[in-house]
Amino acid sequence: MTGCEEVRVCCPCCGEQIDLFIDPGFEQQEYIEDCTVCCRPITVCVAIASSGDIEVCVRDETKT
Repeated sequence: MTGCEEVRVCCPCCGEQIDLFIDPGFEQQEYIEDCTVCCRPITVCVAIASSGDIEVCVRDETKT
């Protein structure tokens, strides 16, 4: 996965820490990914700041 940044977040479903691989080439992203621990779907929202900092928020897809 060339060019991706690894970001650690807490799964909103099970509370475990998981690693996500974010492509910083897109300023804003939103997608659904299964948690690698509990396998439940989570929505991942990504924003890349003008400074290059990656901001990630996750939410339980089953509660939307």
